[in-house]
Amino acid sequence: MRTKKLLILTVLLILPVISIFAQEDEDLDSLLRKEIIVENPVYKPVIGFGAGIMSFYGDVSNDFVNPMIGNYTFRLNISTFLDKKRNFLGNFAFYTGSLTGNERSFENPQRNLNFRSEIISFGINGEYNFGHIFKREEAVIRPFISAGIEVLAFNSKGDLLDAEGRLYYYWSDGSIRDIDEINKNTLSNNVLNRDWNFETDLREQDLYSLGDYNRTTFAFPVDIGLDFRINSRVKMRLGASGHFTMTDLIDNVSWQGEVITGNPENDHFTFAYLTMHFDLFSNPNVRVEELMFAELDEFDYTMFEDEDRDGVIDASDDCPHTPAGVDVDTLGCPYDNDNDGVPDFIDREDGTLSGAFVDEYGVTMSEDEIIALLDFSEAVERKDLALYNTMLEAGRRMTFAELPEKFHPMDANTDSYLGFDELLKAIDDFFDYQSELNTDEVYRMINFFFAQ
Repeated sequence: MRTKKLLILTVLLILPVISIFAQEDEDLDSLLRKEIIVENPVYKPVIGFGAGIMSFYGDVSNDFVNPMIGNYTFRLNISTFLDKKRNFLGNFAFYTGSLTGNERSFENPQRNLNFRSEIISFGINGEYNFGHIFKREEAVIRPFISAGIEVLAFNSKGDLLDAEGRLYYYWSDGSIRDIDEINKNTLSNNVLNRDWNFETDLREQDLYSLGDYNRTTFAFPVDIGLDFRINSRVKMRLGASGHFTMTDLIDNVSWQGEVITGNPENDHFTFAYLTMHFDLFSNPNVRVEELMFAELDEFDYTMFEDEDRDGVIDASDDCPHTPAGVDVDTLGCPYDNDNDGVPDFIDREDGTLSGAFVDEYGVTMSEDEIIALLDFSEAVERKDLALYNTMLEAGRRMTFAELPEKFHPMDANTDSYLGFDELLKAIDDFFDYQSELNTDEVYRMINFFFAQ
C-alpha cells in the first residue's frame, strides 16, 4: 500500500515537470517558426478516384428498385477551381461499369426479359460547394451539387441461351423449358436453368424490330453529396448522381418496338459512389516562416553563389569560370606549382625554371622562338613617324581652342598649344612658388590641357 502511494506521488510530481518542458518546447517553436496563410495560392487540378454502384431504371424493371443494389462501377475525376474564391469547380469525369435489368413475370411469359450493358462515359460538369456559407478552412463536412453533360456508350446483351446453347422458354408455372409452352402436349421438354451469361447481342438479334440503333448517346448527370475534409490536401466524397439519358434503348426495349413495347420515357440510372480526392500539385495554403531569418529582408543570396562550382563563392573567387573538376586554392584559382603563369591543368612542363619564358602551355621557349616573336616588319619608319607628328600638331592647331592669354607664359615654344612638358613645368613652378597662378587658375590650366 505504501509503495502504491509512493508511485502515485512520483507520477504527480513528474507530470508538472513534463508539462513545463512541453510548454517550453512549444514556446521555443513559436519563437523560431510562424505559420502564414498564403493570400493567393496557385491551385492545380485535383485527382479523384473511387467506386460505386449503378442502378438502372427503364422499360426492363428489376425486381428490387434500390439505388444501393446494382453493379459496381469505377470512377475517375479531375477537378479545378473556376473562381478565385473557390466556390465553383469544373469537373472532368470518366466512369466505366455495367447496367443490368432482369424482369420476371408469371402472368405474361413474353415479359421475362433481361439485359446487361457495359457502360463507358466521359463528361464535364459544373459544381457549387456552398463556399459562401461554409468557410473552406474550417468546414470538416461540406455539401455540394453539380450538373453537366456526358457522352455515354452502351452495348446491351441478353442471357437468352443456357450453357449448352438451348433457347430459354418461360412457362406460366414459373419454370424455364427448352420448348414453347404451347407445344407441351406434343413435344418432350426439359427444364433449364439460367446460367447468367449474357452472350447474345440484342441489337443484332433485332427481336422487336428496332433496327440498327445508335449505341452512343448524351446524358445529363445531376450530383449531390457531402465532402469530408481529411486534411488540406485530401478529402473523401460521398455522393449520388442521377443520369438522364437521351435514349430509350439501353435495355433494348422501346415504345417504338413491336411485340414487346415500353413506356415513352427515356432510360435513366443512378450512381451512388465513394471517392477519394488528392490535391497533389497546388501551392500550400499555409507557409511556415523560419523567424531566425525573418529580419534578413535585404539578404543578398547572390553573395553566396558559386557559378563555376569550384567550392569558392563568387564574392571571394579571384578566378571565375574555372573549368569543372579543376583543383583550386582558397582564392578559387587553379594551382600553378612552378609559378610560370600557366595553371597545372594546362601546363605541359612541370618544374619550369624561375624567370623562364614559356608558351601558352607552360613549356620553356628557346632563344630562337623568343626572337621569332619580335617581328618588326610592321613597325612604322622614323620618317613616317616624323610626318605623322607634324600632321598631328597641325591638326591640333586647327582643332583645339585658342590658348588663353593668361597661359601664354607657359607656352615656351610659342606654338599656341600647351604641351605636356609645358604643363608639368607650370605645375612645378606653382609648387616652387615661382608662378603667378593661383590654385583655381592651375585647375583651369589642367582642364584646358585635356580639352584642347
